[in-house]
Amino acid sequence: MDIERSVTVAQPVERVFAYLSDFTTTTDWDPGTVRTERVSGDGGLGTRYHNVSKFLGRETELDYLVVEHVPGERFALRGENATVVAQDTMTFVRTMTGTGDGSSEGTTVTYRADFEFKGVVKLVAPLLAPAFKKLGDEAEQGMRDALSRLG
Repeated sequence: MDIERSVTVAQPVERVFAYLSDFTTTTDWDPGTVRTERVSGDGGLGTRYHNVSKFLGRETELDYLVVEHVPGERFALRGENATVVAQDTMTFVRTMTGTGDGSSEGTTVTYRADFEFKGVVKLVAPLLAPAFKKLGDEAEQGMRDALSRLG
């Protein structure tokens, strides 16, 4: 199962990347996140995060590892617990917003979350598709709102 959304904002790619590659900011833009804490590392490759999210009324915990960190271009984490492996990847593209003299630098972020379920959860995962779509829609709006507020 996967979720993919793109958000374009009138913010420089460096600012957007710095904000989103600090995965503790998920509490600002992902409505399902209860808390995310950095366990080790400096935010770059090999950094570990512990995430607690609420999904379908239940809290679930994932331990994430930063597996790719290319400043201004790509950021990826792999999360795992007893029932799921999640691969979250964000790609960043510099864009121009507006027209003529009023144009300014912007960024398009594409966020993709791939979920591979384990055990008995794998059998019921197709029934969760509507809930995952809703989660993706809410995270997209949350990300757009949070990135638009960056100063």
